[in-house]
Amino acid sequence: MGGINPAGRTSGHQAFRRTVLDALPTDLKRHTLESLAALMRLAVHTEQGWQDADGAPLDAPSEALGDRVLNHTLIRRNEDPRFLAPGMPAARQATLALEAPLRFTLRRRQLPENLPADWQVSPGHDERHVQVTVPGGAFETLLPDAQTPKVIAAAQLPSGFDPASLYRSVHHPRGLSMAIFAASDCLGASGLEWETLRARLDPDQIAVYAGNSIGQLDDEGWGGLMKSLVSGNRATSKQMPLGYGQMPADFLNAYVLGSVGATGAALGACASFLYNLRLGINDIREGRARVVMVGTSDAPITPEIIEGFRAMGALADDASLKALDALELLTDADYQRACRPFAQNCGFTMAEASQFVLLMDDALALEVGADILGAVPNVFVNADGFKRSISAPGIGNYITLGKAASLVREMLGDKALTERTFVHAHGTSTPKNRTTESHVLHEIACANGIHDWPVVAIKAFIGHSQGSAAGDQLASALGSFQHGLLPGIPTLDAVASDVFAERLRFSRKTIEFRADASFINAKGFGGNNATGVVLSPQVTERLLVKRHGAAAIKEWKTRREAVRESARAYLARADQGHYAPRYQFGEAVLEGPELGIEAERIHIPGYAQPVSLRVDNPFGRLDDEEDA
Repeated sequence: MGGINPAGRTSGHQAFRRTVLDALPTDLKRHTLESLAALMRLAVHTEQGWQDADGAPLDAPSEALGDRVLNHTLIRRNEDPRFLAPGMPAARQATLALEAPLRFTLRRRQLPENLPADWQVSPGHDERHVQVTVPGGAFETLLPDAQTPKVIAAAQLPSGFDPASLYRSVHHPRGLSMAIFAASDCLGASGLEWETLRARLDPDQIAVYAGNSIGQLDDEGWGGLMKSLVSGNRATSKQMPLGYGQMPADFLNAYVLGSVGATGAALGACASFLYNLRLGINDIREGRARVVMVGTSDAPITPEIIEGFRAMGALADDASLKALDALELLTDADYQRACRPFAQNCGFTMAEASQFVLLMDDALALEVGADILGAVPNVFVNADGFKRSISAPGIGNYITLGKAASLVREMLGDKALTERTFVHAHGTSTPKNRTTESHVLHEIACANGIHDWPVVAIKAFIGHSQGSAAGDQLASALGSFQHGLLPGIPTLDAVASDVFAERLRFSRKTIEFRADASFINAKGFGGNNATGVVLSPQVTERLLVKRHGAAAIKEWKTRREAVRESARAYLARADQGHYAPRYQFGEAVLEGPELGIEAERIHIPGYAQPVSLRVDNPFGRLDDEEDA
């Protein structure tokens, strides 16, 4: 796994450790703070030891920079300059009543293409300028403005971390530069050499499913394109193609993996990561692929998107936060408490994140010595049926979570389901979600005889990253398996009275818990419900022994040592602030004439194995006479 979110880097469980920081041993807590300081460019490790951003020696970065790390990760006051004083750039329509003709000079190229009928244009003081006279009367115009943001809380990537600065990015939307970093982090942390792995396989046995929920809507993508005409800016040749929702997959194929296999993205609002995960699982299960890169990358913290969600009443805006706590002014501490799943709350907090996982069939994983972090046996998806409104919750989530619970019972037994599982709730922090999702959890718990079911809601730390939210949850679940800890809900002063909490276990603090499985739950706008099951590495190993035998597992563990050593080397460099995202622009480009094409295979230069053209025929063959 690899990625980045407001808690930090996904690989090595850095981001997870930030959410359970107070429960970590002293040495691991110090290491986490130091590696975050390196990520945030507050410190870097050199041959001479730790240094700050100015090159001055640092004996203990965790002590010198700890407060800055804590205050500039997770949910906090929005640090984007567009949201700071004097406010968000805007324009206000106005009608000016001109008492006398208005005369002004401007460059000839700045004249409107279609001049208003009553404008009089005459030559200016040189050929490049003109003088314009507008007669008295009504004059329609747009006045420049700066709007005070109504929503200030946001869950941004750790301050100082800029993925675009780590490779040769040229006007890449933020979501795509995050995807480049996240996928590279995933490959580095795997400990596997990508070219070596690819050489073992038919190129068509590798797939990529990655996207996001709403495309790239910042200025470098569709956001800049859509407002280019009214803002007076020119559309660029990159804004249109780079704005597509499946572009994270396209970027990985073209610049990171060089994959020619299946590709695409399933968009399912807040459940998009699980939708893509389901595609990857199905490809492996049906034998269409042996390796699948799955992920999402969302960067929705822009003035327009924030305003759109605020207009829906979905976000925790400043006015609602003040009313919630009877405050006159909001402090930085109040913004850090903006997201309150299952408590008295007023809306969710927008976040950005990019998460990727590498899926592999079990036989190949054993063969290459992969370090197996867990297993995902299935993802269930169901719609809501008829609805009162497109954004209102419905009934589909009862089906997805019910099926997921049934699968765990069938695989691991009743005791494992009832005593050794926990739920990663969607937990958005809206009043509607706290009631409806808790009712889903309660009813499924009752139906399966579950009491005191632990519920994790990490949006309290990292906000809601839209299509990447379930990726954040999956990465956190894998961290819980590794460390035996479940993040608490620190903003949960008290469970709200309308939450169905009888069968559920909510905790403000981190709790120790050894789990066999976790349920990753997602409830998206429009009725896009999904629940994924992820099994712990210990349970996964038991299943592998059952399928492949103890001897095969012993050989796998021997091969795994070299892979783990390679992963440890990558993580050591990353923890010290040294990153080298994989980005191969314009390298080994093929356009067709270079291929070796035969009836049953295509040979691709640079790929060890040919692409097989053999396909399954589901109907059986007709001979020529029958066909005639």
